[in-house]
Amino acid sequence: MDVHESKETNAATATFDLPGMKPDDITIDDHQDHLAVAGEARRSCSREEGRCAVRGRSYGKFFRTLQLPFATKPDDVKAKMKNGVLTVTFPKTNSEQQVQRIVIL
Repeated sequence: MDVHESKETNAATATFDLPGMKPDDITIDDHQDHLAVAGEARRSCSREEGRCAVRGRSYGKFFRTLQLPFATKPDDVKAKMKNGVLTVTFPKTNSEQQVQRIVIL
């Protein structure tokens, strides 16, 4: 997992390399102050070489948690997958958490 911040868009982007996985194999849960990304890979291959059959299977689960700097709403988080790379983008700050001036009485 790689996380990059963009000052221009005021957003952070997390990328996950997940070769061979499909979007249906992955879940992203928004828990307000963190994102939980989980998935399960199931691969199998077989081929015949002469009189022998070669078969292979691999399975694997993963789970990653991203701590967010503030509580998010599900609409604030965008996810897309292309060529085995999952990209999750979320804002670094929201309007409710911008710096506010305190008036001295």
